Amino acid sequence: MSIRTALLLHGAGGGGWEWNVWREVFAAGHIDAHAPDLQPSVAGLAATSFSDYAAQVRAALSDLSRPRAVVGASMGGLLALQVASEADALVLVNPLPPRPWHARLPLQEWPAVVRWHGDARLASTRAALPDADPVTAMYAFRNWRDESGRVLREAHAGIDTDAPLVPTLCVISGQDRDVPAEMTEAFMDQLAATRIGLPEASHVGPLLGRQASAVAAQVVAWLSAR
Repeated sequence: MSIRTALLLHGAGGGGWEWNVWREVFAAGHIDAHAPDLQPSVAGLAATSFSDYAAQVRAALSDLSRPRAVVGASMGGLLALQVASEADALVLVNPLPPRPWHARLPLQEWPAVVRWHGDARLASTRAALPDADPVTAMYAFRNWRDESGRVLREAHAGIDTDAPLVPTLCVISGQDRDVPAEMTEAFMDQLAATRIGLPEASHVGPLLGRQASAVAAQVVAWLSAR
């Protein structure tokens, strides 16, 4: 079995654009990759829940032909874990962890709407992406989006997921300030997952850093061997 399609799930405050480099590499590897933007509920961004996003993910995954992979970064990784049983392979990139691992995340408080677009600053974007080139940092700065605080509160309070029964690969950044690498390593030990370690990468570095293309190529090679 060789993976034919993939659903790429972005993190909080991001969008499908975060996967632009990976989509090109996947296409070169003959994997048809789809990277949708998660949408707020009709009740508005502040009312949007984690289950709203999960329903969108399930619908999008069901539209893809099999064999298919679900790939998620940060919050998208937690969403990918929710639907792993409906895929044939799972790839996680610095995922927000499910219960009980969520208890190891740094404590944070979230307003009703997290204004990552409205309050975006180029300096803070560069600080968050020290491993990205200036052009990519500028692109990210212009494209961050506001996020539902409710979704983040629910994720940090702990989401239940079943252990994935499909082959699992995890990309782990050594310089992740949002999801501690040590916690992710321990979680992946429990899942017996294959790992790609990036000691110098930031939280979003595997997608937007200078190593993004090389990392995506490693992921494609792993998926092609499934």
